[in-house]
Amino acid sequence: MQSLTSPRYLKELLERHGFHFSKSLGQNFLIDRNILNKIIEGARVTSSDYCLEVGPGVGTLTRALAEKAAFVAAVEIDKRLLPVLEETLEGLDNVRVIHGDILKLDIGRLAADVFSGSPFKVVANLPYYITTPIIMRFLEEDLPFTTIVIMVQKEVAERMSAAPGTKDYGALTVAVQYYTRPRIVARAPASVFMPPPKVDSVVIALERRDEPPVMVKDKAGFFRMISALFSQRRKTLLNTLLASGLTDLGKEDLTHRLASAGIDPRRRAETLSLEELARLYNSIA
Repeated sequence: MQSLTSPRYLKELLERHGFHFSKSLGQNFLIDRNILNKIIEGARVTSSDYCLEVGPGVGTLTRALAEKAAFVAAVEIDKRLLPVLEETLEGLDNVRVIHGDILKLDIGRLAADVFSGSPFKVVANLPYYITTPIIMRFLEEDLPFTTIVIMVQKEVAERMSAAPGTKDYGALTVAVQYYTRPRIVARAPASVFMPPPKVDSVVIALERRDEPPVMVKDKAGFFRMISALFSQRRKTLLNTLLASGLTDLGKEDLTHRLASAGIDPRRRAETLSLEELARLYNSIA
């Protein structure tokens, strides 16, 4: 089979199957071998790894993963791509294509069935329009992944890896850095895709932490506070907390609690580190 990163061959393949790109599904297929190799290297795929791919498209990344991994499960929502994948993945006995929506599938059951309950790596070129919901599903549902290596929109990667006090620092940053250690793998201009998107992309690796870097009294409550704080990021901590309904404390008591935690109530959420946010939550929980 010719290389799936060849624009000429890819165009011929898609025309033969009568396929047309869907803007609503955010379909942009990778046509750069160098970036493809960097994704595989960034995921550190070995012959003992199980890999879950979201949105295999024509199978470019799927084939590359299958060459390295023990087994690859690829979830594709677009049924028009199933015959394409049947052709491009022919002869690979360590790949299973699953037709479905990753946001609706029971991923825990899928992993148990396909990977026999073994830990797995998520490796994908994600559709931009559902990047954050997919990431948050894997983080919040305590799924047995070890690493997530994904191609995402540049601004999303910047938000995930941001530092306190920057414009990109927000609720997504806190969630990603609570559960994982983000690491930028590669940068990808729009020209490495067919068709080219309107934005540049970044490959980012999220290495799962053995334990969260901070201890909070209640994880669900902590993230409710995070959501409230960053939804009104221009307000001071004190005013946001008083208006949020997260605490029954009055202004004076709340000011005292924040001061006892070493946090100035006039600060804004975007200036607080993960450690300070945990201290803040534990002081009012």
